[in-house]
Amino acid sequence: MAISATLFRNCVLATAIVAGSAIPTVSGSAQEGKIALTCTNPSSGASWEIAIDFDNATVDSNRATIRDGKIAWFDPKDGSNYTLDRKSGALTAVVASSTGGYFRHGRCGLEKSR
Repeated sequence: MAISATLFRNCVLATAIVAGSAIPTVSGSAQEGKIALTCTNPSSGASWEIAIDFDNATVDSNRATIRDGKIAWFDPKDGSNYTLDRKSGALTAVVASSTGGYFRHGRCGLEKSR
């Protein structure tokens, strides 16, 4: 039986959302409060801000998994899964599509030490 790309994508996203709800959202990170980081697209130079709320474990109001080395979240507005490397500032978005998906990359200003 053939499965459509859209159905496959929706199944993958639903599995990720359900699995994510069973994982603690904050693990090993003692940071508290809110910060805003400026991120830049290395190809176009366009920049934008992301807001990280450590107390509520969210990024731009989206539920996030916050760990010492990375922060990961799903943005339903664009259907992307984001990962921010907290050491290098590398931002990776994984986007599902009917052609198999693709990656987008950015660079975010590093967090200030507390």
